[in-house]
Amino acid sequence: MAHLIQFILTLVTTSVRSRLSLQAENAALRTQLYLYRKSGQRPSIRPADRLLWCFIAKFWAGWRTALYFVQPRTVTTWQKKRFRDYWRALSQSAKPGRPRISRELRKLIGRMWEANPTWGSPKIVAELAMLGIDVAKSTVEKYQPKRAGPPSPTWRTFLDQHVRNLVSIDFFIVPTATFRVLFVFIVLAHDRRRIFHFNLTEHPTAQWTAQQIVEAFPFDTAPSYLIRDGDGIYGERVTRRIESLGIDEVVTAPASPWQNAYVERVIGTLRRELFDHVIVLNERHLKRLMSSYLDYYHPWRTHQSLNSDAPDGRPVRAAEPCNVVELPAVYGLHHVYLPKAA
Repeated sequence: MAHLIQFILTLVTTSVRSRLSLQAENAALRTQLYLYRKSGQRPSIRPADRLLWCFIAKFWAGWRTALYFVQPRTVTTWQKKRFRDYWRALSQSAKPGRPRISRELRKLIGRMWEANPTWGSPKIVAELAMLGIDVAKSTVEKYQPKRAGPPSPTWRTFLDQHVRNLVSIDFFIVPTATFRVLFVFIVLAHDRRRIFHFNLTEHPTAQWTAQQIVEAFPFDTAPSYLIRDGDGIYGERVTRRIESLGIDEVVTAPASPWQNAYVERVIGTLRRELFDHVIVLNERHLKRLMSSYLDYYHPWRTHQSLNSDAPDGRPVRAAEPCNVVELPAVYGLHHVYLPKAA
């Protein structure tokens, strides 16, 4: 009984397959006959005809017996070309590189550019990283990087080995609205780029400078090394005071500002981000500006050398671009970006 049922099923299946094969053959022959009658000669093969025969060849095993206009290998060539075209189009539709950033993030970057004209692209990338937003430097890059002369390997080795116990001191001048010249003295720690002491005077002397060094390092907080240039304003009095604190003094070579590059860079930062944009009225005004900038500089300003961290340490606070608030700092010259409060 089971053999009889199997025989009947096989017969029905074969009959159905034969009928489908016959119908496919008839459709193929009629299509070719229609094209021949329409043109009156051997017809040109259209893209739709190629597509039809590729489809027929895929689903009908006996397609070669019903093909007369072209050779079977021609259909195989058409099918291979369709395969190549499909994957070429698919690869071209997927654009290489990083995905497009959202409109909200583009608006946030634009706000940062407009509100902080002194910021470069690394600064904005670091500021966005502090908000938990990962964006490439090339996405926001606008300013050309500045070149600086590389220090010698020996000097670089010294700086790297003693960075945690190394400070630099230097003066820079700031003109006032009344054409007076004020001398600003700063002390910079290399490890976290902290300006932990500053003062200003109109008439700097060796005695005044020595007193600033004492005030900068109270209660046995003196570093191991102090770098300064060979300016005559320091003199023997300053050298003796430095030695009395147990500090090894390192004097840079003449006309070699790159040997004191950290403090020179900070002075340049103060000029670009503060003093190039304000007119100093007097000593009191200058002290207020410096204090306001340092209140922003230490907890908020990011540094590439600190892996985009701030001198005092700044935790990453993740936020969506549309949920970021902007707070003015340094009288609106800079801004702080924080996630909105829940």
